[in-house]
Amino acid sequence: MNERELRELPRDESLRLLASVAMGRVVFTLHALPAIRPVNHILDDGDIIIRTHLGAAITSAADGDGTVVAYEADAIDPHDHLGWSVIVVGTARLVRDRAEIERYSAMLRPWVFGNMDHVIRIRPEVVTGFRLTPLGEPASSADR
Repeated sequence: MNERELRELPRDESLRLLASVAMGRVVFTLHALPAIRPVNHILDDGDIIIRTHLGAAITSAADGDGTVVAYEADAIDPHDHLGWSVIVVGTARLVRDRAEIERYSAMLRPWVFGNMDHVIRIRPEVVTGFRLTPLGEPASSADR
């Protein structure tokens, strides 16, 4: 068995990795319990952007003053168990500006069928990234 170690990544590298994948998981509170939904995303000026529909639980949670959420994405090889994971904690709010909604609708195509006419912006407040590397491998400049 190959031994591995977990290295913490700086914020900018973590956000770069998050931007390099199209899918993640948003974690929010639903009826006082944690709820997780897989969604596709883009990063725009450091914010995570997702699209959703009116009846979605996350849409209701992000309405008004918004809600605190976690967002996680990763790329970990299932065979060698090497890769990275990024977790963001921030406030999710519905985007209300019509021009912004139209711009994001053109930039981000949801992976599921249906009328995804709502846009949610997650402002990262806490960003934590980790890379699984072989034990003893020298740290790359991105890990410093």
